Amino acid sequence: MRRLKFLFAAVLVAALCAVFCGAGQFEAGAATEEYYLGGMTAGFSLSAGGTEIVGFTEIAGKEGRRKPAEEAGLKIGDTICAVNGMRIKKISDLGAALEVCGGKSVVLLVRRNGDTAEVSVTPVMDEKSGKYKLGVLIRDTLSGIGTVTYIRKGDLRFGALGHAVCDENKSTLDIADQNVYLCSVIGVNKGKRGRAGELRGLFLNDKTIASAETVCDTGLYGTFDAAYDFSDCEVVGAAPLTEATIGTAYIYSTVDGVTPKKYEIAIAKVDVHNGENKNFVVKVTDPRLIEETGGIVQGMSGSPIVQNGKLIGAVTHVFINDPTRGYGIGIENMLGN
Repeated sequence: MRRLKFLFAAVLVAALCAVFCGAGQFEAGAATEEYYLGGMTAGFSLSAGGTEIVGFTEIAGKEGRRKPAEEAGLKIGDTICAVNGMRIKKISDLGAALEVCGGKSVVLLVRRNGDTAEVSVTPVMDEKSGKYKLGVLIRDTLSGIGTVTYIRKGDLRFGALGHAVCDENKSTLDIADQNVYLCSVIGVNKGKRGRAGELRGLFLNDKTIASAETVCDTGLYGTFDAAYDFSDCEVVGAAPLTEATIGTAYIYSTVDGVTPKKYEIAIAKVDVHNGENKNFVVKVTDPRLIEETGGIVQGMSGSPIVQNGKLIGAVTHVFINDPTRGYGIGIENMLGN
């Protein structure tokens, strides 16, 4: 097991990414399909789109100890996307590119705050390892969690999150590891007015529950493991936005351990034509959930919304000024992926 740091804030990343893959309309077949309700938290890893600098370290070379990357003006949070025109996706790509340089100056393509720039750096040979290095601590993947919305009973296709997963530069991220892991929620930072809360949890690395295949502006999609125990999952049909009404509904979320619970909410608004996947305004009314989390928090994105016994959507956002309120996406924008 490893401690999970939550990197995906649903209040920041939805509708700003360009790739669309939602169905956008409720197909006739969807009304007759049956779905296992989700609500369980799932952990996944996405590509950082290069190698992101998370720190600097000294390199012991022939001319003493140096930090070549920092000396060249690079900063924590910068992402190295290419070296001398060679695209960098993984940590190993950066090491290979530096070996090719043979100690000569290299030109790095660096992304910072949405902009890119070229920076010249001369690597230093580490006397201990004999390898050329920049003096950076880097990562090439980002880990986060979301809530599974549904698993289609017929073929075990699943949908989760209900919103895009982007980096701080609003670029859509790619899947780095197809394995999706069950997560255990071990604590909650409660949401407060002006600050989004978050679930705290652990990847259960020995419990792979699904394979991720697609990530886009309506969520994360793939296929669930046939060996998963669905015996405790409710089976429901799905209904389009046109059948959703103002009033009582329910969400299924996991805010402690690995077992989803049912919580009451109120649908305050239905917007069939919203182009940003904000088809519902919802308000948490269940005193248990308000006591445990303060309302909607990061990590709950994807929590299925059920009304009149039908799956109608998923929670996606929280209102910063009122954590008991948030947005949801209509289920027709997720089905079919």
